Amino acid sequence: MMWVWLWTDIMVWGLVLALGAWGWTISRSPQVKAQWLAIFRSKIAMSSAIILLFYLSIALLDSLHFRLALPDQTPGQERQYAGQTTSALDWVFNEIRSQTERTYSAPFALKEHSTSIVKDEQGRVLQQHLDLVHAGAHLADASQRAADITQKSVFAVAVALAISGLLISLHLVWRARALGRRFGEQAGLVLKGQADLPWRTGYLTFTLGLVILAWLYYLGHYYHVLGTDKVGGDVLYQSFKSVRTGVLIGVLTTLVMLPLALILGISAGLFRGWVDDVIQYVYTTLNSIPGILLIAASVLVMQTIITNNPQWFETATERADFRLLVLVLILGLTSWTSLCRLLRAETLKISQVEYVTAARAFGVSRFKIIVRHILPNVMHIVLIAVVLDFSALVLAEAVLSYVGVGVDPTMHSWGNMINQARLEMAREPMVWWSLFSAFVFMFILVLAANLFSDRVQRVLDPKNNA
Repeated sequence: MMWVWLWTDIMVWGLVLALGAWGWTISRSPQVKAQWLAIFRSKIAMSSAIILLFYLSIALLDSLHFRLALPDQTPGQERQYAGQTTSALDWVFNEIRSQTERTYSAPFALKEHSTSIVKDEQGRVLQQHLDLVHAGAHLADASQRAADITQKSVFAVAVALAISGLLISLHLVWRARALGRRFGEQAGLVLKGQADLPWRTGYLTFTLGLVILAWLYYLGHYYHVLGTDKVGGDVLYQSFKSVRTGVLIGVLTTLVMLPLALILGISAGLFRGWVDDVIQYVYTTLNSIPGILLIAASVLVMQTIITNNPQWFETATERADFRLLVLVLILGLTSWTSLCRLLRAETLKISQVEYVTAARAFGVSRFKIIVRHILPNVMHIVLIAVVLDFSALVLAEAVLSYVGVGVDPTMHSWGNMINQARLEMAREPMVWWSLFSAFVFMFILVLAANLFSDRVQRVLDPKNNA
């Protein structure tokens, strides 16, 4: 096995390490730590954060790529690897993704959704719904399906509850030791809802999420839980694979947007004069251009460059990943203007307060003024803007892919699923499950992000505290 590090893999894992270091810094600052504890004292924020962690875990699992060694190689020969790049999520869903059918099938169906022309033993031409190759193949009779689904559902839920109980118990032991309490005392406080944080809500959300994932995963080995698409691909696998694209668009675009907005916004508010005029002119000009047209033009130009230089990429996965990276860069370079304007206005206000004026009088350099006085006082705006923009960027990917200027068509994404489903909705009989799956997965992510961002805004915004 040979590890393959795509550009987006490097960026997302680097961002995770940076967030870990930032979390460690927060834990050493009592004031900032108290603010974040206040955020998580909300039951809605706790549940939303756990849901976001589920999505992030799936995206990180899909960001570990490797190429498997080819079998039956001669000893002493240089090891050869497969041309296909696989992720850890592909390995986890290997059996589910390999169970492809001939064409469309509905969720939990045992026969194809459309009729096919066949000949019976007498040579008569008939139209029939053919049996699926993999779904329900273990059943002796179709009438056993309901009982089999019930039995397997009970088993999946029982396993998920056992795993959840074990993990929650370990967390309770850790919290009890950290607070100097007995296990029973800590568990009693959590059950009564009297703990320092709403752990009861968090445990229930975690258990529910684990039960749903276990149920989907286990039954996905025996049925197509969310149906199949036009070429017989499992829609459940496609929906999980699309999580990485949606999360990376929301997370990495912020990584590109933040440096531009911070540097230009603070510079415009602090230096003023011609620097402020130039920066205002740049973001006013960008705002004057319709965003969708600017993004579409940039994507089409880069798409032409990628098409004309196929030698840059060894595999189709690398080409699709590079296009995703380009889309992230374009979205980041076109969405920094609103945050820049907010930071400029806040910097103009902060630069007039007494301690900044005193720092200037004592000859403190402007760089130190920015780092020590301005940047810490505008971070609440940055955090609020980041969490608010995340959901908008996830939806932007779906819209761009729908109009044909989003991620590569070979890459799994909710936008590509919706784009393919628009024709399926108009056929007879209607194929609704691809659109439904993309909608549900995207809706849960966007709703959790919006609810969490609302809590962040309530706690960190000084106006609300006042």
